[in-house]
Amino acid sequence: MAQPAFKTVPPPAGPAPRPSGSARILRLPGRAPGARPTGWRARAGALAATILPPLVVIAALLVLWQIAFGKPGAALPPPSVIWSEAKDLILDPFFVNGSQDIGLGLRVLTSLERVIYGFGLAAIVGVLLGALVGQSVWATRGLDPLFQVLRTVPPLAWLPISLAAFRDANPSAIFVIFITAIWPVIINTAVGIRQIPQDYRNVAEVLRLNTVEFFFKIMVPSAAPYIFTGLRIGIGLSWLAIVAAEMLTGGVGIGFFIWDAWNSSRLPDIIVALVYIGLVGFALDRLVALVGRVVTRGVSVT
Repeated sequence: MAQPAFKTVPPPAGPAPRPSGSARILRLPGRAPGARPTGWRARAGALAATILPPLVVIAALLVLWQIAFGKPGAALPPPSVIWSEAKDLILDPFFVNGSQDIGLGLRVLTSLERVIYGFGLAAIVGVLLGALVGQSVWATRGLDPLFQVLRTVPPLAWLPISLAAFRDANPSAIFVIFITAIWPVIINTAVGIRQIPQDYRNVAEVLRLNTVEFFFKIMVPSAAPYIFTGLRIGIGLSWLAIVAAEMLTGGVGIGFFIWDAWNSSRLPDIIVALVYIGLVGFALDRLVALVGRVVTRGVSVT
């Protein structure tokens, strides 16, 4: 009897079966899909994302400005005319050719000195009065209506009163800054003091903190985000007030320079001065916000 023929079957194509037991997964080097770049590439990308959009917008506005006012007889000078007539103010902001013929950088420093004095006084007095109003019900009832009335008075309306009282332009301008910046500091500080949790006050009573210790260890740290919000508003108002006050009091500040340039029909100089004012105001706001983030340990100060 014939024996049946057996045919050898080849093994299936593909990887060999994994042996039983523990297995180790090998990962190929390289960045996983969707992973974010690290190191200097990440910092460069973040910096480009922050700087490029404003630069593109500014360039587009300058092009539109040039097109709109580039024709002869236009009401405003185009960027090309501003550059040709006020180039010295842009490239050399610290020149000195006389008592009044000085660069915009020196004029800005003169105005900043007045702002530092006036705003510094407003910050100190405003925080103290705000803490009093926020802590005491009787102080709130007595002082809050007065504050609400006085804060609605325009800053320049105080200038004749300050000139009559101080009889000098420099302290009068500082007083205008002070009276302009103090109201947002008082109001925001008072709101922050009222938001202190009752648990914090109970802890202060248990520890038997005196008034000074309670102010520096409980009140100021707890209300710091509100305080620095008021300070950011106050520094912006201070910069606005000094420019307006210097237009009337004279001197060598940036405000008087704008008024003098207007009387001399130097529109390119005025536009360059406005750019200086905007950049300095932005820097002051960023500086107060940075100090606020450091003091409040990263809490948002808006």
